[in-house]
Amino acid sequence: MSAAAYYYAPDILSEEERERLILEHLPQVRLVARKIHERVPDSICFDDLLSAGVIGLIQAIDNFDPRQGVKLRTYAEFRIRGAILDSLRDIDWAPRLKRKQAREFETAIARAEQRLGRAPEEAEIAQELGLDIDEYRRKLTEIEALNIGEMEYVRDEHKTSAVLKYTASAEAESPAVTLERAELERLISVSIDRIPKVEKTVLSLYFYEELNLREIAEVMGIHLSRVSQIKSQAILRLRTSIARRWPGARS
Repeated sequence: MSAAAYYYAPDILSEEERERLILEHLPQVRLVARKIHERVPDSICFDDLLSAGVIGLIQAIDNFDPRQGVKLRTYAEFRIRGAILDSLRDIDWAPRLKRKQAREFETAIARAEQRLGRAPEEAEIAQELGLDIDEYRRKLTEIEALNIGEMEYVRDEHKTSAVLKYTASAEAESPAVTLERAELERLISVSIDRIPKVEKTVLSLYFYEELNLREIAEVMGIHLSRVSQIKSQAILRLRTSIARRWPGARS
C-alpha cells in the first residue's frame, strides 16, 4: 500500500508503513525539539525533549484521521510539540520564584489596564510594580523562558496567519475541546489586536515566521535582550487579557 493510501485508510496501516512514516517524520521531531530547546535553560537535555517528541509523533501517526481535513505533517507537529511541552511541565523546570514573579506582572498589567482604560505602556506597568524601567526590563528578561510552557503558536496551513493556541491535551480531538479551543482562539485574536504594534511584530516574527530572537533583533534593528523583553511583555499581556475574559483558560 502506498503512503497516499494511508491517508484514506489509517485503520489498515501495516507495521511496515507505520515504521516508514515514523522514520520519514523524525527530522520534523528533531526540528521542533531543537526550536523548543533553544528557549529553555541549559539544564534541560535535548535528548529528553527528542524522546518526548518521538512519542508525540507515534501518537500522531496512530491517531491521525484524514477526514478532519488536516495534513499529517500539520497534525504531527501539533502532537510532537504538545508531547514535548507536557514533558517540560512534568519535570517542573521553571523556578517557583519566576512563576510567582510572572503572576505579579500579570496582576500589575491588569490593574494598570483597568485604571487607564487601555493597554498600559511599558513605563506605566513598571510604575504599577514600583520599579524603574531598567529594573522592569531586567525582570522581563528573567521570566522570558516561562513563556514556552504556557502558550504556543501552531501554524495553520489553511490560514494566512498563525493562530495562538494552548498546547494540546490527550483529549484534544474531542468535540468539546475543539469548541473550547475555537473560543479561546477568538479571545486571543481579540487580545492581540489590543497590544502595541511593536509587540505584535515580535510575536509574528517569532511564532509565525519562526525566527529566533537573534534574527528578530537583526530584522528590527534592536538589541537581542530588548526583543526578549518585548516578547515577554506581549505574552504577559495576552495571558492577562485571556484570564480576565475566561478565568479557566490558564489551567
